[in-house]
Amino acid sequence: MCGIVGIISKDKDVAPLLVEGLKRLEYRGYDSAGVATLQGGKLERRRAEGKLIHLAEKLEKQPLGGSIGIGHTRWATHGGAVEKNAHPHITDSVAVVHNGIIENYQELKEELEKSQFRFESDTDTEVIAHLVTYYIRQGMTPQNAVDASLKRLRGAFSLAMIFTGHENLMIGARFGTPLAVGFGKGEMFLASDSYALAPLTDKICFLEDGDRIEVSREGASIRDMNGDKVEREIRVTAQSGALMGKGKYRHFMLKEIHEQPAVIGETLNTFINPATGHITLPGDISNIAKAPRVTISACGTAFYAGMVAKYWLEQIARLPVEADIASEFRYREAPMPEGGAALFISQSGETLDTLEALRYCKRQGQQIVSVLNTIESTIERESNHVLRTLAGPEIGVASTKAFTTQLTTLACLTVALARARGAISAEREKQLTDALREAPARVAELLGHDDKIQSMAKQIAEARDVLYLGRGTAYPIALEGALKLKEISYIHAEGYASGEMKHGPIALIDENVPVIVVAPYDSLFEKSASNAQEVVARGGKVLLISDKQGIAKLKDTATWTIEIPEVDPFVAPILYTIPVQLLAYHTAVIKGTDVDQPRNLAKSVTVE
Repeated sequence: MCGIVGIISKDKDVAPLLVEGLKRLEYRGYDSAGVATLQGGKLERRRAEGKLIHLAEKLEKQPLGGSIGIGHTRWATHGGAVEKNAHPHITDSVAVVHNGIIENYQELKEELEKSQFRFESDTDTEVIAHLVTYYIRQGMTPQNAVDASLKRLRGAFSLAMIFTGHENLMIGARFGTPLAVGFGKGEMFLASDSYALAPLTDKICFLEDGDRIEVSREGASIRDMNGDKVEREIRVTAQSGALMGKGKYRHFMLKEIHEQPAVIGETLNTFINPATGHITLPGDISNIAKAPRVTISACGTAFYAGMVAKYWLEQIARLPVEADIASEFRYREAPMPEGGAALFISQSGETLDTLEALRYCKRQGQQIVSVLNTIESTIERESNHVLRTLAGPEIGVASTKAFTTQLTTLACLTVALARARGAISAEREKQLTDALREAPARVAELLGHDDKIQSMAKQIAEARDVLYLGRGTAYPIALEGALKLKEISYIHAEGYASGEMKHGPIALIDENVPVIVVAPYDSLFEKSASNAQEVVARGGKVLLISDKQGIAKLKDTATWTIEIPEVDPFVAPILYTIPVQLLAYHTAVIKGTDVDQPRNLAKSVTVE
C-alpha cells in the first residue's frame, strides 16, 4: 500500500534521501509519488504520477532544499492515479502524507467547505490537511491542532506531517496501519516500513495503535491514545541496508523465482537438525499439538499456502483445520474452541485483514501462530509463536519465493505437530523429512528446463480466458497459478477443484480456452485424468503438469506437457508451484505488461 518516509536532519538536504527511502518501498505497489520540504520556513512540494523516476526527473529540474521533509508513494483508493491526487497534500500551514483510509472524510469535507476551504484533489487525505489548518487558524499549536483533528478521524491510517515555520517538528500518528521511527545522531526518521530506514539507521521503534509522536532532531516524544506519555522499545534492526538489484535478470520476479532453491534450503536449515534429521520448531508447540482445532486465516497467495496446510495438517497430523480468507473470517464472528490454535500467514506481517482476524482469535483465547517473512512486523509482535520464512526481501509484487517458503515452513510445522500428536511413525517422519530435504535440488532441476515453458507461454498469451484444475493439494496450486496469470498478464484466469468442473465451468470450454491441469501421479491422478479427457472431448486444449508416469498416461490427451521430477506427494505442492509461476511470468513478458509492479496491485495491503 502507500509508503511514507519522513526525515529531520541537521544540515542535509533531505529530498534525495526521501526519494531513496521511497525506492525501498516500491515493492509495496504505487501509482504516484511526491515529496515536500520546508525551505526558509515555507512548504514546497514536488509530485508526479507514475514511477519514481518521474519524480526524480522533476526534482532534477526543480530541486528542493530543506533539512526536514516527508515523502510518499501512493496506491490509489479515493481518486484516480493523477498528479493532483498524489501526496503530500499541503495548505499554507501543513503538509500531510497518509497511508490508509479516512472513512468519514466526506462529512468532514462538507463541513470544511462551509468554512470556505477549497479542495483540489479527489482524495480522502486532503481533508486531514484542511482540518489541521482549520484548528491552527483557531490559534492552536500544531500539536494541539493535530490532536483535535485525530479525534475526529475514523478509519485505519498512519500519518506524517510537517508545518510552516517549524523547522524542527514532525508529527506522526498510527491508527491501524504501521509506522516505524528511526533514531540517528542529530537526525530522526519516520517510515511505514523499517526496510525504508535500513540505510539511514539501525535503531528502530514501532508505534502501537493509537500512538501519536512528535519528532525533532534531538529525539521523539510518544503519547498513547489516552494522551499519556509512553516509552516504546528501541531495538537494533536486522534489516539490510543494501538496496536490492535485479542482477543478471530482466525482472525482480524472475530473479526471485530463481532464488527459490536457495531460500527453500535456508528455510529448511532453520527447522531441520542436520545431526538428527528431526524438525525442531522455536518455542514450545505442545499447546498447539493438543488443540482441538486449528483455524487458518490469510489473504491472497498466503491463503492458498494455508489451504495446502489444511490438507497436510488433517491428513498427516490428524488435526482438524478450518481455513478462511481473513477479510471474510473477521466478520463471521466464528465461535472458537477452548484451547484452540489460530495460524496466520503473511509475507509482510502488516496485512490489515489478517491482523484483525488475529486479534479476533486472540480475544477468543486462541494460541496465535504466525508464518512471516518480514521481521519486526505488527503480526509478529502480537503472536505467541512465530515461524520465519527466510525468503529475504521480495520486491516483485506477485509473490513467488515468499509462497514456496511459506509452504516449506508449513510442511515443517505439519511434521512437527504430527510427531507431537503421535500421528506418524518414526519411519514416516524420516520419509517426510527426507522428501523436504530433497526439495531444493528438485526445484533447481525444474528451473534448468525453462525453455519449454517459454514456448508454451506464446500459446497461452493468445488466450482471453484460461482455466486451472487440480485435486487435493494441487487444487490450491491451481488457484495460485490462476492468480499469478491474471495479476501479471491481465488474462482472465480461474482455478477450480477438478471435480467442480462439471458443475458449471465446463460450459466455458472450447478450442480458445486453454485448461491447465495440475496433476501429480498420486492417489487422485486417475480422477484428474478423467477431467482432462472431458476437456478434450469438448474441443479444449490441455496443458498437463505432471511427472513422468502421469505424462505417459495422458500423452494422447494433453496438447502440451510440463514434466516435474518424481517426488513424495507431500512435497509436490512446492515443486508444482514453479511451472505455474514461470508460465505466468513468460506470458506476461510476451504481453508486455509491467511484471514487477502490475497495475492496481499493492504488495502490502494495509487497508480493508
